[in-house]
Amino acid sequence: MKIILTRVFVDDQERALKFYTGTLGFVKKSDVSAEGYRWITVVSPDDRNGTELLLEQNDNPVVQAYQRGIFEQEIPAASFGVEDTHAEYERLKAQGVEFTLEPTEVVDQVTIAVFDDTCGNLIQIQTLQK
Repeated sequence: MKIILTRVFVDDQERALKFYTGTLGFVKKSDVSAEGYRWITVVSPDDRNGTELLLEQNDNPVVQAYQRGIFEQEIPAASFGVEDTHAEYERLKAQGVEFTLEPTEVVDQVTIAVFDDTCGNLIQIQTLQK
């Protein structure tokens, strides 16, 4: 069994698509509209057939409450692996990304940082363990 799709709920799909591709560097995999619904997924440029991240509209009141609740409690909605958390922090900070947690070593050789994705979520990045 393997994970093929996961999601983050977003308050604006177009802004999310621009942020996740233009700022973070993901690649758009699908963008399909049907009956007022838009299915947008992005993938890592290093693994275009890998796990897809669905940028799902948060138009459900239960989803909105969940999203708001975890944001207010500073719980990241997703976690992405990077080669070097410090370098990625500097790259994203230079693009105007707002961080709620600067690079912090949490366990031996694991460094995390947390930023606001501009679409209602906190996202964690962490150094990939080798």
